Parts: sequence; C-alpha cells; structure tokens
Amino acid sequence: MSRRLPLILLLIALPLWLAASYGARYGFMEDGRWVGVCVDEASRWECQLRSNLGLMIHFKVLGWAALVTSVLGFFVPGRAGWGLAVLAMVFGLPALALYNTTFAVFAVVIAGLRLVRKPRVTD
Repeated sequence: MSRRLPLILLLIALPLWLAASYGARYGFMEDGRWVGVCVDEASRWECQLRSNLGLMIHFKVLGWAALVTSVLGFFVPGRAGWGLAVLAMVFGLPALALYNTTFAVFAVVIAGLRLVRKPRVTD
C-alpha cells in the first residue's frame, strides 16, 4: 500500500463528511418543516435526534471533543497521534457546520497540522 493512500482517502472522505454536516444543518436543523412536525409529534425518533443534536450544539460537545482529540493527537507520537488527528477532524468539521466554531476552528487547524507533519526518521 502506498504511503500516501491514507492521506488521499482522507482528502476524499473529509469533504464528503463536511457536505453531510451541512446537509444535516440545513436539511434537518434549520428546515421549518421539522419544527411543525416536532411540535405535533415530539416523541418521533427524528424529533428526539433533532432535540439531542440541539443540546449537543448548545453545550458545544462536538467542539470540545474536537479540541481535546486534536491536542492529544498533536502530542501523541506515531500512528496513534495521526489517528487522533483524524478523529479530531471527524468531530471538528461537523462542529464547524453546526455552530461550534469557537473551539472547532482551533481543533481543525491543530489536527490539520498534525496530519501533514513529517514523520520523524529514527536511525
């Protein structure tokens, strides 16, 4: 397997994940149809999901998770650190799309720096 293949796959997957996050924002959280449906039938699983996602946005859960995993990934050496940086991107991109920009912007930058950092050569 090529050394660059994981990075290429990541560069394909992350924009798709960001597009899905914006789809959740505009198609699910901000769509006026869901407000009416959830007022009438609050016990529907879609309304419960929307409510819990709103609580996660309010308490900045995705932003904090992205920030913590990106800082950990920055300091953990090797593939474990790279994996934590990928996880930080997985948390950080939806956080950017879902109103948690305060923490997510720092998390995405730190994780991005970790992902492109040149590995140390040991003799």
